[in-house]
Amino acid sequence: MQIDLPVVWAAIIGLGVFIYVMLDGFDLGIGLLFPFFEQKGDRQVMLNTIAPVWDGNETFLVLGGAGLYGAFPVVYSTLLPANYLPLILMLVGLIFRGAAFELRARATRTQHAWDLAFMGGSALAGFCQGIVLGSMLQGIKIVDGRFAGGPFDWLSPFSLFCGIGVVTTYATLGCGWLILKTDGQLQSKMREVMRPLVGVLLAVMAIVSLWTVAGLPAVAFRWFGSGNLGWFLPVPILVVACVWGVFRSLRLKHEATPFLLTLALCFLGYSGLLISIWPNIVPPSLTIWEASSSHASQLFTLVGTVIVLPIILVYNFMQYRVFRGKVREGDAGYH
Repeated sequence: MQIDLPVVWAAIIGLGVFIYVMLDGFDLGIGLLFPFFEQKGDRQVMLNTIAPVWDGNETFLVLGGAGLYGAFPVVYSTLLPANYLPLILMLVGLIFRGAAFELRARATRTQHAWDLAFMGGSALAGFCQGIVLGSMLQGIKIVDGRFAGGPFDWLSPFSLFCGIGVVTTYATLGCGWLILKTDGQLQSKMREVMRPLVGVLLAVMAIVSLWTVAGLPAVAFRWFGSGNLGWFLPVPILVVACVWGVFRSLRLKHEATPFLLTLALCFLGYSGLLISIWPNIVPPSLTIWEASSSHASQLFTLVGTVIVLPIILVYNFMQYRVFRGKVREGDAGYH
């Protein structure tokens, strides 16, 4: 029996992208929350909760990019040229965010400047990721396997709104993470911030979903014309249930539940995205099979991935296990 390698690789890259959004999402979210907490002690605690893990979280961004290059090279000749500017700005944001981690810990007079770099880098990276998502959803012009559009095709009201949506998602994840990892007054403040954020997140998800269905006939047919609505309907129902669960857990002062339910919201949103575009990897027409490299290339890179991916997963699991527990003001900081 021959394995359908494009499907296997689509699953690996899809998993890698989701894990990246899940993990790097909450530490980018902490940068987005910085403006709401001006006290030096609060900001230091917020940073200390992610200091041991933030760079490991970005491993999955590298995995997704390298996987695309090896398994779906046609994506590089379509998706990347269509989004050069937002992708470059995203990398600039990640560089500023990483530099702020390293330099803020040593700075004295310029610490406020590095706080601004941390906030700005986090916001820029998250916003640009949303723009790329929106650009992909609205469709990319492809002729003979190459990008045939203009340098600013990515710039549209829909893609900009998707950027706002991703920023809102990351900020909500950051709130959930800090409720889990902190206590006392900072935790209480996070509960207060998370309540309106979850409401905004639900509204953003609803608007993006309706906008996508209204503006893209292929997506509308996928959901409502293919006869599979009964299979897809649990996704929006579970989204509403998760939002209700977040509000309830905040009211009951649960610590882990808000974060876990926000992760579930991310998974449901990601599932809705996959339902909308499958089997395309670059909408509206480039499928995973058309974008694939040769069978030999995919098999060769799969062997390496089978060896390396479990190591990455175990490493990430161990870092969260070793640094589990609450982080409080006065604990050893980032060095």
